[in-house]
Parts: sequence; structure tokens; C-alpha cells
Amino acid sequence: MMRCAAIVLAALVGVSDASGTQAPGTQAPAARPPAPPPGTDIYLVPLTDGLASLESARPVAVSVAPGYDNQPNFSPDGSRILFAANRDGKQIDIYAFDRGTNRVTQLTQTPENENSPTFVPSGAGPAGSFGVVQSEFDKNGNRPTPAIQRLWRFNAEGRSPSLILATVDPVGYHAWIDNDRLVLFVLGAQGKPATLQIASVKTGKAEVVTAGVGRSLHRIPETQLASFVHREGDDYTVKQIDITSKKIDPLVKAVAGSSDRDMAWMPDGKTMLMSSGTKIFAWPRLPSGASSKEGGANGWTEVFDASAHRLGAVTRLAVSPKGDALAIVVAEPVRK
Repeated sequence: MMRCAAIVLAALVGVSDASGTQAPGTQAPAARPPAPPPGTDIYLVPLTDGLASLESARPVAVSVAPGYDNQPNFSPDGSRILFAANRDGKQIDIYAFDRGTNRVTQLTQTPENENSPTFVPSGAGPAGSFGVVQSEFDKNGNRPTPAIQRLWRFNAEGRSPSLILATVDPVGYHAWIDNDRLVLFVLGAQGKPATLQIASVKTGKAEVVTAGVGRSLHRIPETQLASFVHREGDDYTVKQIDITSKKIDPLVKAVAGSSDRDMAWMPDGKTMLMSSGTKIFAWPRLPSGASSKEGGANGWTEVFDASAHRLGAVTRLAVSPKGDALAIVVAEPVRK
């Protein structure tokens, strides 16, 4: 996986002169890593009394190091938060924040980028193991175009990597439904829309369900349903899919003005959160069979504004399994 030999070999390949022939005794310049993503920070907002406590809650820093800190994911017991970060300016690795000690520990340290960390459900891997989308090098140690992005599993210490889905590529984001099935955001080829796919770890196969979906995928708690954002023309609608029957139903239009359309669910599966700019909105999930128009765009209620705490736009959300905390990702302030 590390492909150390391939990387060394790639560094020894010669460059070409102006005529296109290789200049003897010269070496190819090392491939430049992709530009680092925009700077973001992660904060934890306590929910001592559910969403009502957001009015007086004070965000606490989880990771505010310069650069990219993003994609928080709570452990099943809520004690730890996985996140992706670019700390050395070279590639993105996975870190863990311990809520008991407030300590951050680096878990992966590979030449590749690891993104979208999620704790693996019980029965899908060793205790504490987690899945990531890894941007892999090719056999020559280069970053290929299009990228090779597959779903890998690491143990609790960030070691012993193994492929979860060897033939599904390029994966962008994922969400576990149970210890076998996942929903995937798979990038489209040659500018085509991304697809929503349902995959099985046991079979290693994935099935395309629909196209034109956003990156925010979530299992709706207490159900075998997953939520996603579906684009149809200029409209963005949050929908749910039954993982077994593949039946898709609309829930509500995305919050007006939301550029990221990132969502999260409260642990009871009855309330969805979505951000727009610095604000976070809540929407009560409709009873089964109710028309999406009953909630509609007006069903969203503002519950939090990060600007009141001098924080930037909220681009990602994650709720702890016990519902006692909300992790938010905000734009990094301009550093002078």
C-alpha cells in the first residue's frame, strides 16, 4: 500500500530535454502534490438539553491548527471524534480527538491522502477500526488522473490497512447502514454526475441506484434508510432510500442558500440539521406516507448561528450518538 519501492523508482526516472529525448544523467522532478484544500476548523457545540441548548451553547475547539481540519465522525460511544487533516502541507491523514482528555492523536501517516473517516460498525472489523477513502498512487508511484479512490479499513491504531471494496472506484464519500451494507457517493467519469450506489462488503459489489447526488450521505438513525441530496435541474431535495427495496421518497427541499447542503440527524432519527452560511437549521422528519409539501422549505427552523461566536460559515455537521454534542466545521479565519 505504501508502494515505497514504486516511489523510489519514480524518483529515478529521467527528464526529457527540449527535443523530447531523455537527458542522460538527469532525474525527473518529483510530482507535485495536489494543492491543499481550503483551511477549515472543527468545533464541538455541547447539547446539554437537546437543540434548545444551542441558544446558549459555547463552541469548544477540537482542531484549529492552520490548514485543513474536516470531516468529523463520532465513535459509537461518542467518546472520540475522527477527522481528516492536512498538518504537514503534503497529504491528508486521519486524526482522533479524545473528548475525555481533549487530546488529538495522529492515526494514519501514509504518503497517500486519507479522507472521509468513519468508524466501522461492530461485526465489520476489529473493535475501533475505521474506514477511509484513500487516494492511491498508481504502480509507478504517481497520482493518476482520474484518481484511484477506494474504501480502505485501518485498525484502531491506524495500522494494518485492508481494502473493504476492491472493485468500486472512485469513491468520494460513504455511510454505513449495517455491518455489511453501505451507501456510496461515487464520482462520475468524464464530467458525468456522481452516482448513489449501495454496496455489500460480503459480495464486494455495488449497485447504482440514481445519479446527480450530493456528498452528504447518512443512515437515518433507528431505521434501515439513508438520506441524500438529489439534484434535479436547479432544485436540491433531501430524499431517503430504503436500502432493501431501493425505494426513494422525497423528504424536504434543501435549506435555501445552502451551498454545501450538508446534513446530520439527531439520534432519534426524527430531526435533521442542515447548514446555510453561518446558520444551522432543523427540520422535523415527516411521518411515513406524509407529503413532502407538508414540511416544505418553510419547515426549516434556525437553531444556531456561528457568527454569534465569531466563527465562519458552517460546511459540515456531525451529531454524537447520545445527542449530547454537535461537531461543526467552519471556515478558517484569515490569519494575519
